[in-house]
Amino acid sequence: MISVRGLSRTFSTKTGPVDAVKGVSFEVRDGEIVGLLGPNGAGKTTTLRMISTLISPTAGDATVSGADLRSDQRGVRSRVGYVAQGGSTADEELVIDELVLQARLFGLSKAEAVSNAEELMSTLDLEGLGGRKCKQLSGGQRRRVDIALGLIHKPKLIYLDEPTTGLDPQSRANLWDHIRSLRSRGTTIVLTTHYLDEADALCDRILVMDHGDIVAEGTPDELKRRISGDVISLEIDSGRVEEAVAVAESVVDVRSKLTERNRVHLTVEHGDMAVVPLLRALDAHNITAGSLTVKRPSLDDVFLIVTGRSLREGTHS
Repeated sequence: MISVRGLSRTFSTKTGPVDAVKGVSFEVRDGEIVGLLGPNGAGKTTTLRMISTLISPTAGDATVSGADLRSDQRGVRSRVGYVAQGGSTADEELVIDELVLQARLFGLSKAEAVSNAEELMSTLDLEGLGGRKCKQLSGGQRRRVDIALGLIHKPKLIYLDEPTTGLDPQSRANLWDHIRSLRSRGTTIVLTTHYLDEADALCDRILVMDHGDIVAEGTPDELKRRISGDVISLEIDSGRVEEAVAVAESVVDVRSKLTERNRVHLTVEHGDMAVVPLLRALDAHNITAGSLTVKRPSLDDVFLIVTGRSLREGTHS
């Protein structure tokens, strides 16, 4: 469905050029949900905007649903649906009018536009809301209208940019169900997110992005299997982190290690068996562990290992 080869985008700023996306290459197969996972500024939205023709790439090329990104931009636009992060509905417009107008812009007849709008309102639990102004909808309802706008011309490929940002947990879970139902009907979906649980729950494959690069790729399970064993996380007194790592390596088999500020993350084969000798050794060296957790690897652990920092930390930076 999508084949991307060496796609790059450099922006000119007052302080010099900024490489927002650095020659990424990837493929999206027909009928799957692929997630671009990473913190704000990782290049996710820029990548999405390039493969939807909203901005031109500085270098590289791509084929989207059979249309060449550079030579057939109109063909690309006609075959994809794009749901922007900020939404695309006007406060004072009626829901039905927004949907019909969008359909007409794609060249559908008035009858087709109304038929598609009514079908989507039923599919996305928007029945009875066609006569309301968009500003009268809840956050979850308005986001579903955004998705309906992206689907009104019945594309086989849809892009969702941070689809659940700002929604309450119940609305997020409801929208997840709708996204899964789209896939079950054969729609190919590319979404961006910085929510680990969202990527884990929805995506068939994940492209982990950081600083404009794809730093890891695979199914959620494949990515988590990159870190075999358990992850022990310790909070250590400031200034003694490296010493704590050395002590840990002297008493347990540490497969990988990572430090961030005053926290130490150790990957071991059996976390439950390693905790007691580890704490005893630290105590013998007068090193206090302020907190300790043992868990199976998560997508955040994968991000931590491949980038050297937490995804949650990057999200707020």
